[in-house]
Amino acid sequence: MTLKPALFTLAMTGLLASAAVSAADGKPPSDKDFIAYDQPLIAFTHATVIDGTGGKAAHDQTLVVDKGRITALGKSSKVKVPQDAKVIDAHGKTLMPGFVMVHEHMFYPAGGVEYNEMSYSFPRLYLAGGTTTMRTAGSMMPYADLNVRDAIAKGSVIGPDMDVTGPYLNGPGLPIPAVHALSGPDDAERTVNYWADEGVTSYKAYMQITREELKRVIDTAHARKAKVTAHLCSVTYREAVDMGIDNLEHGFFVSSDFVKDKQPDTCPKSPGVSDSLAAVDAKSPEVKALMKDMIDHHVALTSTLTVFETFVPNRPKAPQGALDLMLPEVRAQYEASWNKVQGSKGRMSPDTYLKLARMEKQYADAGGLLLAGTDPTGYGGVVPGYSSKREIELLVEAGFGFEQAVKIATFNGAKYLGRDADVGTLAIGKRADLVVIDGDPAKNTADIEHMPYVFKNGVGYDTQKMFDATHDTVGLH
Repeated sequence: MTLKPALFTLAMTGLLASAAVSAADGKPPSDKDFIAYDQPLIAFTHATVIDGTGGKAAHDQTLVVDKGRITALGKSSKVKVPQDAKVIDAHGKTLMPGFVMVHEHMFYPAGGVEYNEMSYSFPRLYLAGGTTTMRTAGSMMPYADLNVRDAIAKGSVIGPDMDVTGPYLNGPGLPIPAVHALSGPDDAERTVNYWADEGVTSYKAYMQITREELKRVIDTAHARKAKVTAHLCSVTYREAVDMGIDNLEHGFFVSSDFVKDKQPDTCPKSPGVSDSLAAVDAKSPEVKALMKDMIDHHVALTSTLTVFETFVPNRPKAPQGALDLMLPEVRAQYEASWNKVQGSKGRMSPDTYLKLARMEKQYADAGGLLLAGTDPTGYGGVVPGYSSKREIELLVEAGFGFEQAVKIATFNGAKYLGRDADVGTLAIGKRADLVVIDGDPAKNTADIEHMPYVFKNGVGYDTQKMFDATHDTVGLH
């Protein structure tokens, strides 16, 4: 049966509304229903504070928020609580900056080569998981991302502030209908300029791009005061660094620099990259030289351990809360894929995964700027609302101290995006973007999972209410 356009629109509107109906009163929940605190003057007293600078957790702290800004922070014995403040007793709780995650998407895998836009669920889920600022790292529907970004900025929709990346910049060879294949450097320049005029603020190159196309992308984007990141394969990291790229995605998990017979402008035949990474010595001169070249050129590196974990056997399944968010058909598809990974050697051995994860710490220890993102792609095991917390847990597993991991996921991302004067750390004068944790994750990393409230611009949101409102939506909208 074919629906007429008007009837199709009505049918879809009803479907989307029904997916988000509140069981309590039969009405779709409003974003206002998620607000727990909206007083202009709020004081958190006797909290543990991890401020995002990488410094050790500070105990028995009082933090005061006035009209969305932090106006006082220090020892509870020394900070005077304003008389009219809403006081939140934070004994046994930890305050941290809202996360600034730089490899996020507004789409989710729908099976095969299709990806569905998650314009309703993802902004709310990212916020519910503690992400208050984010960069999309590649778009399937750039206009949808731009419109959501603008709606959030206007306050008509809740969600993180968004730095929107344009559509994937890739050559022929990717079997995804939504992705345009560049025809050469002139097309690359045209595409960058078109989307700059439409309002995107970042660009992402992808696996089959040529060196000539990537160079033109970088030069054109820089002329438009925008940055370029990439998930590479046909071009090596060193080649991209020499061109002036700003950021490389996925740590060293996709670097083709160590493939011995690497051909120019061509992705190595499978499993060339993975085999080379399994064999590489992280302490070898060639690895150290690559890292030094990246650091000397001020290239940021994004960690996305969350998505690579899903391809390694004997790693945890997505948490129950994340499974509950999935449309039932999507959940069944995810669980079948996860079981398949467990029943095989996976795409990556546990030893190779851990080596590459620790190489990210090696890069940071050498002075490189390491960022964090979660990349909700793969076969669906990375779900906003849960993935940001998991990324921090995996950074700790890779050898970072908890406070260091928080800095990577907060201050470093803000610094890269040029927003560190406003967000990324808890400090007087900065915006009151913060998360509330039940417990002390600096002592017990798993406590990060207990995040009842997220504050953005000084407004506190009940995370459980946001999760409840998005059950059975991931994979649909």
